[in-house]
Amino acid sequence: MNSPRAFLLLALALAASARAQTAGSNLWILVNTDAAPRVEYGISRLGEVLHTDAKLDSVVTSHEGGVPAGRQILVGKFSDGWIRSHLDPAATTPGPEGFILATDATGALVVAGSDDSGTLYGCLELARRVRAARALPAKVSDSEVPVFVQRGPCIGMQKTTILPGYSEYEYPYTPELFPFFYDKAFWQGYLDFLADNRMNTLYLWSGHPFPSLIKLADYPYALEVSEEGYQKNVEMYRYLIAEADKRGIWLVQMFYNIELSKPFAEHNHLPTHLAAPTDLAADYTRKSITEFIRQYPQVGLMTCLGEALQGIDNQVNWFTQVILPAYKDGLAAAGITSQPPFILRTHATDASVVLPAALKVYPHIDTEEKFNGESLTTWEPRGSAQALHLEMSKLATVHIANVHILANLEPFRYGDQKFIKLSVQAMRDRLGAKGIHVYPLSYWNWPYSPDKLADPLLQYQRDWIWFEAWARYAWNPDIPDKEDHAYWVGRLATVYGADAAENILAAYNDSGECAPRIIRRFGITEGNRETMSLGVTLDQLVNPEKYHANVQLWESMAPPGERIQEYVEREWNKQPHTGETPPRILWEILHYSEKAEKEIDAAAAQVTGNADEFGRLLNDVHCIREMSLNYAAKAQAAILVLRYAHSHELGDMEKASQLLAESLDHYKALAQLTAQTYLYANSLQTSQRSIPVKGALNGQPANYHWTQLVPLYEKELADFQARVAVLKQPVP
Repeated sequence: MNSPRAFLLLALALAASARAQTAGSNLWILVNTDAAPRVEYGISRLGEVLHTDAKLDSVVTSHEGGVPAGRQILVGKFSDGWIRSHLDPAATTPGPEGFILATDATGALVVAGSDDSGTLYGCLELARRVRAARALPAKVSDSEVPVFVQRGPCIGMQKTTILPGYSEYEYPYTPELFPFFYDKAFWQGYLDFLADNRMNTLYLWSGHPFPSLIKLADYPYALEVSEEGYQKNVEMYRYLIAEADKRGIWLVQMFYNIELSKPFAEHNHLPTHLAAPTDLAADYTRKSITEFIRQYPQVGLMTCLGEALQGIDNQVNWFTQVILPAYKDGLAAAGITSQPPFILRTHATDASVVLPAALKVYPHIDTEEKFNGESLTTWEPRGSAQALHLEMSKLATVHIANVHILANLEPFRYGDQKFIKLSVQAMRDRLGAKGIHVYPLSYWNWPYSPDKLADPLLQYQRDWIWFEAWARYAWNPDIPDKEDHAYWVGRLATVYGADAAENILAAYNDSGECAPRIIRRFGITEGNRETMSLGVTLDQLVNPEKYHANVQLWESMAPPGERIQEYVEREWNKQPHTGETPPRILWEILHYSEKAEKEIDAAAAQVTGNADEFGRLLNDVHCIREMSLNYAAKAQAAILVLRYAHSHELGDMEKASQLLAESLDHYKALAQLTAQTYLYANSLQTSQRSIPVKGALNGQPANYHWTQLVPLYEKELADFQARVAVLKQPVP
């Protein structure tokens, strides 16, 4: 809807509606007749808020039709002469996606964007102020511009379990697997949410999406869905592209290498995942990418070179000789003469080798790297992790920090805006990132939360504070703390009531300090192989290397400090300790979880809105407290077991037995708190998950709920008590 005629029809419809509601309306929104869809969308959202919150009805009209009598809102780009004439002569163009809000000498409100996205965000910001004040502001003078160039979440077009007959990451786009994808009402609500939070990118992650979205003349058998399904997918994909674009959101499709469609692989007697290139796979992949870009030129592409594809030479050749040439061919076929970014995910490849070679083929390459691995571990990666980010930030056009998987936060609510703010500041200042890419808290089961309810909760609604915090600081990480605190109190007041807001914010911030500390000192891995809230065994704490703990990785992810084994050695040998020690972290998680519990309990009597959701938040905070107590007791037991190897004092083992029993009590309390409130602890339910135990048995999900693991920990305690009993027996 970008033609003058289409916009005129919209204006007439809005005007007719306004006149029907309040005859003689004298609030006018003046705009160009050829305004872009993003501007049209921004004006429509502004008009809705003016009507519902300020009880004002507006009429949209062209600025070229003369100056109507009454209050005016002028909407356009800074470069438009008629907009520029209403601004201070000293005003300068805001940066990309930025905007100016101003009041001119006549009292007209001016929304001046640097571009169409900036104009959209200016309209949304004015709408936010109208909603807060329930009135149109008498005077404004402000300007904003985002700090991060790319800001957005991802959606996994993937499932909690591996599809029968397929390998990991392989899921065709079908209504049976992804009903939300075909739900236009869902997309309207979700995309509005992203626009309100000024997110400008949406990533769809899939192992091999092409055979669900395109057809190849040379390989017609590669199509992975029915003809009817294909046509529906094309319709929905184009709908999503258009709806995202009018909200200023760039859709990016991610894919892995080397992957083939299942019917293509079967036809050619090949596996779906290839560790090395073949001529046939190269031809198929190149034609797939070319056709995808030809058919969907507005969509960006992001690739992960390394998963199945092995060897740096293979990866360099595949990227430079297959993927990028195909991308360029697709742009040419679509008539695109600009050079939109291609995004390289640096996971499982040596990007320092791949990227310089790739830039010789295509000059506009962005990079993406995990911020904390597959958990939220620290707000400041260091060591080799930091070095990789910094190197990419120097080579790439835009380097993107990816807040990935969140295996240590599942399944509880997380709203520690202080931790998130520090993280975003570190992304910019210590890692050189200009983009942010955020995972949902329950990635593998999008769009639903893991809460056990008759009507599933949508994640973006349940976890609004998670998404909003990352988006807020990606726009501006330097909001003064006092102003920032007032903002969050105000936001929570609108959800739960003014009297409860302070305590709820404090509970969010304090409870959010626990999981990052637990995982970085006591976790076996930062990846999705471990579901941290399900606990760990005593042996995993005592002998982490036996379970493939990556200590070197931890040293690059976490602040300087000691894990249990090093701490016990230093303590026994009376050596000085360095950085974070296990006892210090245990004190901190108990301190923060106790504070959070008191704060959320204090809020309970003050809540005046959304009582059901508050009850679920309250339960989560109590769960985090019991989880922290469980880890604290078991970690102390592990320290004593390791000390016993030096001391040979039976008292160490007896005390360890008591602490192990305490940890079981707290785990049982956690299981009781979650028995009727959660469907599962983790959204990945495959054999890939192995800590504390395997996540699938005989191909079926297993050990995904706390109640299922109570017998494991009961047996662990019984076995340990038996061991101590043997130690107590006199030596014959």
